[in-house]
Amino acid sequence: MMDANRCPALLVSAPASGQGKTSVTAAIARWHSRQGRRVRVFKTGPDFLDPMVLERASGAPVYQLDLWMNGEADVRARLHAAAGEADLILVEGVMGLFDGTPSSADLAQTLGLAVLAVIDGSAMAQTFGALAGGLAHYRDGLQVHGVAANRIGSAHHAKLLRESVPRGLHWMGALPRDPEIALPERHLGLVSAAELPDIDARLDRLADAWHQHASTALPPTVSFAPAPYVEVPTNLRGVRIAIARDAAFCFLYAANLDLLRQAGAELRFFSPLAGDPLPECDAVWLPGGYPELHLHALSQSTRLHAALHAHRDAGKPLLAECGGLLFALDGLTDRDGGQAAMAGLLHGHATMQSRLAALGLQSVMLPEGTLRGHTFHYAKASIDNAPIASSSNPNGGPSIEAVYRDARMTASFVHFYFPSSPEAATRLFLP
Repeated sequence: MMDANRCPALLVSAPASGQGKTSVTAAIARWHSRQGRRVRVFKTGPDFLDPMVLERASGAPVYQLDLWMNGEADVRARLHAAAGEADLILVEGVMGLFDGTPSSADLAQTLGLAVLAVIDGSAMAQTFGALAGGLAHYRDGLQVHGVAANRIGSAHHAKLLRESVPRGLHWMGALPRDPEIALPERHLGLVSAAELPDIDARLDRLADAWHQHASTALPPTVSFAPAPYVEVPTNLRGVRIAIARDAAFCFLYAANLDLLRQAGAELRFFSPLAGDPLPECDAVWLPGGYPELHLHALSQSTRLHAALHAHRDAGKPLLAECGGLLFALDGLTDRDGGQAAMAGLLHGHATMQSRLAALGLQSVMLPEGTLRGHTFHYAKASIDNAPIASSSNPNGGPSIEAVYRDARMTASFVHFYFPSSPEAATRLFLP
């Protein structure tokens, strides 16, 4: 029987979104990595963009932790494995500390993680301490270990904030209000790390800035109990899966790729933006991303369009998720009104909006089994095909997504988390 693994660990949260959780988590990860420590970072909830930055900051893949989407056993298995090889574990929270169901606080309390509260201190002084104290005492049994300030104006400003922190809370550090270290954003969140040529320089500047005001002490050590990973069938042995991966198709959970490899699949990545042909394959995966930012290049990929049609018409599996769904439609209109023809695998058109169209955790009952995941997009789609299924939101939220199928092609706005049902996930790609 496996023993518990112990490792210093911290969940980095905040009173709200936009306070600077990712910047602080990245700064801590990069600073400790530069000291020679092995740092493993996780992201609370379903998110693709923050993990890209945090992977560059830590030098190790970043996996998602969500008590509902993953299931508690999957969460515990990933943390137990990480604690066996790491000197420090960081878990970036989602939204505000107590927001959502399950929340970052739920995750911290379930796993015994201490919390670091990141607060934007740019427009306050002593009130910083009151806010920190409120977060620390809002829920019994939650351990708020310390607090960090973001967007400070000066060393004196940092001193005022630090002196306001209530007794019992640790001052962990601060980051300045400086565009040189800011992480750029767009409509779905941060700009992906691969699109920032100076990402490593930004991360080094973040670490340098953090060190000026930071405590060098490691957070409390946590004991992570052993838990087995979910069993993965080996039914994809010899199956070649072509996966689109570039700036237009970049939303890929590392756990999903791991699972396909564990099932025996050979993964063949290709770039539609670079004009790559469809690799020889038995199945295709078009993941989410930003097709709306690359309309011209994707519309010109006519050979790829034809190859995907031939693949679909031959009855071979194809999964199109969110951005992949948009690419599969007849056409797509961006937020500025620019229009372009897409692959035409699914009859319909989508238009990007300035308002969020859907957000939330999702469960979908497919013929292959029930998969969990999430939806998050700004597109409004009109699709002619009748759906074979509709998603449900575990929190009763309004975001419900249709799932479409034509032969073995499955298309939806839902991003699936494959370990939620390995059997169902692998069957989607099974020839």
